[in-house]
Amino acid sequence: TVCLPTVTSTLTYDTLRFVEFEDFPETSEPVWILGKEYNALTEKDEILSDVTSRLWFTYRKNFPPIGGTGPTSDTGWGCMLRCGQMILGEALVCRHLGRDWRWAKGQKQREEYISLLNAFIDKKDSYYSIHQIAQMGVGEGKPIGQWYGPNTVAQVLKKLAVFDTWSKVVVHVAMDNTVVIEEIKRLCMPWLDAAGAYGESEGVGELNGCLEGACAMAEEETALWRPLVLLIPLRLGLSDINDAYIDTLKQCFMLPQSLGVIGGKPNSAHYFIGYVGEELIYLDPHTTQPAVEPSEDSQVPDETYHCQHPPCRMHICELDPSIAAGFFCRTEDEFDDWCMRIRRASLWTLPMFELVDSQPSHMVSVDTLNLTPDFSDSDRLERFFDSEDEEFEILSL
Repeated sequence: TVCLPTVTSTLTYDTLRFVEFEDFPETSEPVWILGKEYNALTEKDEILSDVTSRLWFTYRKNFPPIGGTGPTSDTGWGCMLRCGQMILGEALVCRHLGRDWRWAKGQKQREEYISLLNAFIDKKDSYYSIHQIAQMGVGEGKPIGQWYGPNTVAQVLKKLAVFDTWSKVVVHVAMDNTVVIEEIKRLCMPWLDAAGAYGESEGVGELNGCLEGACAMAEEETALWRPLVLLIPLRLGLSDINDAYIDTLKQCFMLPQSLGVIGGKPNSAHYFIGYVGEELIYLDPHTTQPAVEPSEDSQVPDETYHCQHPPCRMHICELDPSIAAGFFCRTEDEFDDWCMRIRRASLWTLPMFELVDSQPSHMVSVDTLNLTPDFSDSDRLERFFDSEDEEFEILSL
């Protein structure tokens, strides 16, 4: 890897200032960051500004004990949980601030940005805090302090998003390497069920057509389409990533709906936000920083939530094959556009997952299992929430 070696897990924020990070490469290869294309020779400042504007969640120490008596730091075990925060944080930035929003040190913070950061602050009552993720994971068979796989953190984020009445996003986890269009449209447009079964009547079809695209209009959008965070857990090989999927994986970062990929190496998670040449660009959570408290005027000391050095890079072949890819579709039009792009890409690259109009008969929807908050029916759920990712269907040629 081009970035720091594995000793990064022992770094603290204080030692970071003495570490030399390799500058971004001088190359004519295009640089892709979450759906945006850059020229490394002429747009280096723009690249670094884009990277710095992403929310960077790392290990923290000295936060209130998880569960009242649990750990006060997630160093050594929370890296995948932090990556889950980063991929969801990127979705909420797109939701509330827009993909083109940029962070600048010392600038006056927008209210939406403050609310967004507060949703991730390390305390028990924040929507997506390390406390909430760790405690929700207990219901998925992962004791507090145990390492997560990408599938587990995706399932936990799906459960937590239900309680986020501010963002009102739908987090959908597509299982069995299959994205079902009908299922997603039902989740994001619940009024369809009130009007009748999806696609059943001509009237509903016309209504749907008239409303298409209208949800881009300010606050009325969630009445027509609840913004979608689509997470797709995948296994792209046995012990190493199958070379046949490399071009397809790169395509993920080129889509305008891209939220990036969470994954990494065994027991060492990273948040991948783009690529250049054969190298993946990522944010690394393996830095321990002090926990942050909002100030009295509700402003959040936010400099440690943005990575202000050149991003890390690693060769794509070093990636562990167990990943979760993420996409954000603010409107129905954006989802339809995503479907079109995925189908077009599948004509010339090997698909990592299947996109189907309706649910195949052999699949059982997680949503039909009538999940209870305490996940007491653990045997039934094991198929869907196995955090070691042993239940992934291995994609083959």
